[in-house]
Amino acid sequence: MKQLVEEFKGRIHLVVKFAPYPYRDFAKAASRAALAAREQGAFWPMHEKLLENYRTLDQKKIEALIAELKLDRTKFLRDMEAQTTVARVEEDLRLCEKTAIYQTPTFFINGRTVIGERSIEALRAIVSDEMELAQKGRK
Repeated sequence: MKQLVEEFKGRIHLVVKFAPYPYRDFAKAASRAALAAREQGAFWPMHEKLLENYRTLDQKKIEALIAELKLDRTKFLRDMEAQTTVARVEEDLRLCEKTAIYQTPTFFINGRTVIGERSIEALRAIVSDEMELAQKGRK
């Protein structure tokens, strides 16, 4: 996604919503960890590390990622448990339920729903197609 946003810089933007899988013990913690890392300017590095490690994610792994990314541990843990962080994840979950999003990733590209992982080429083609349709006045 970062590559796609860079390629279409200024013409598209990415909005991330969290939809932690309810049957993964640390899915909500991972969402909160990404938000806590954002407070220290490290959302994307943490997000990528969490995705890479989702199968083995636990508190020990999160602690290791805090150290690896050289984050302020005290601030991180405080931000991760902050009511605003917890509320943001819960709000995103309610939005997913309301819009019937049950699979991640799910993308909305100019109103078009794209469910599941796609190659960069496939996403680029969809974005280009939607931009072309928008220029022709469809949207």
